[in-house]
Amino acid sequence: MKIFLDTADVAEIAKAHETGLINGVTTNPTLIKKSGRDPVEVIKEISSSFASLESISAEVVADTAEEMVDQAQEFNGLWNVTIKVPCTVEGLKACTALAMTNYKVNVTLVFSVAQAILAEKAGAAYVSPFVGRWVDNGIDGVELIKNIRQVYTGNGQFTTTQILSASLRDVRQVEQCALVGTDVVTIPSKVFWGMYSNVLTDKGLEQFQKDWDQVKK
Repeated sequence: MKIFLDTADVAEIAKAHETGLINGVTTNPTLIKKSGRDPVEVIKEISSSFASLESISAEVVADTAEEMVDQAQEFNGLWNVTIKVPCTVEGLKACTALAMTNYKVNVTLVFSVAQAILAEKAGAAYVSPFVGRWVDNGIDGVELIKNIRQVYTGNGQFTTTQILSASLRDVRQVEQCALVGTDVVTIPSKVFWGMYSNVLTDKGLEQFQKDWDQVKK
């Protein structure tokens, strides 16, 4: 399973990138707004600074497919930038057009299997079901990931579209999505660093240190 970091903070990305354990970055207008910087410049900086990452999602915001495709041209030539479009009629039109010209596309704001089917048919490289937002509304978001996986690859079917579990709130949701076959999770920095932590690990390290101190004595 791949891990993407859900942030537009270059310093946060750099810290996680040093571990060698993240594979990409997802951003959105809300995340970039927090930086107070120009969205295009932020994406270009992330793309060039972390060229080894397979995907940097850059969201386009427009009313028509044509406008979305035009906005995507800002990132022409940046091999690891993935264009992020909404799962709407216009968004999927843009997805089809961009995929036909070799852009990678991430279809976001997916909340049903039906939407995931349409995104895959439109040529999406990634489809982003929002697990946490479903959970916030009392619906099992992990079940959605499980069902999309069954549709995509059940009964011997094959697809190149990767399931990118988004809007994850905690480490438990990461584990649950992994268990049902997600290809990618995208998570905030807090959740990424939380994946390292376990109380039994801490206790074990404490005991090892005590034993080592005794040996040295």
